[in-house]
Amino acid sequence: MIVRLARENPRWGYQRIVGELKGLNVVVSATTVKKILRAEGLGPTVPGGPSWREFLRTQANSIIAVDFFTVDTVWLQRLYVLFFIELGSRRVHLAGCTAHPDDAWATQQARQVSWGLVERKEPVRFLVRDRDRKFTRSFDAVFEAQHVRVVRTPVQAPEANGIAERFVRTVRSECLDWLLVLNARHLEHTVKVFVDHYNSGRPHRSLGLVPPNGRPPVKPETIGERLNVRRRDRLGGLLHEYERAA
Repeated sequence: MIVRLARENPRWGYQRIVGELKGLNVVVSATTVKKILRAEGLGPTVPGGPSWREFLRTQANSIIAVDFFTVDTVWLQRLYVLFFIELGSRRVHLAGCTAHPDDAWATQQARQVSWGLVERKEPVRFLVRDRDRKFTRSFDAVFEAQHVRVVRTPVQAPEANGIAERFVRTVRSECLDWLLVLNARHLEHTVKVFVDHYNSGRPHRSLGLVPPNGRPPVKPETIGERLNVRRRDRLGGLLHEYERAA
């Protein structure tokens, strides 16, 4: 029983296991528990809370991440795109594009996104961001006013915000790497269309090959049957979306 409790609850200490056994009318000392677990190659983890991976996994539905990425136009002007992504659903919210991501601009975009998040069934409890200086104190204050805790990732650890980084890689490889961007207006339109495609038309492996916004129920068909399928071209045919024709 000692070994079972330790394996099923790796963060429990020796005294906690002793207490649980006492509740089952089993009397044993912490020293005995320690010896048994050491013999089995087991033992409690070092106190200090869950790992970063465990935190993201257990709290995913209440976490939203934010990040910037850059795009250079054909005129060699550097533009900045600000976006948010819900970790549980993978739903992306485009905040905006600009050549000058100063404090006032970033804070205003944060306000607009935060207003939309109020409508979520499960409230946002955590905002994950890196330590980019474009995320200022007033930017954080927008979310803290809604009782959202701002969690900063470790220094030089982009993998800590991996889901946001993965979206950046996706929007580049499937869209932006194939286009010449003219200006901020052109970029914002392009990314807005891609985000709509990403949320509503593109299947996601982490979601069971369903888009973040889900799919309407349809009658299942076998691949050998003749299907009447309509294709929708977006961004000049760069993106294709398919649906059953009526």
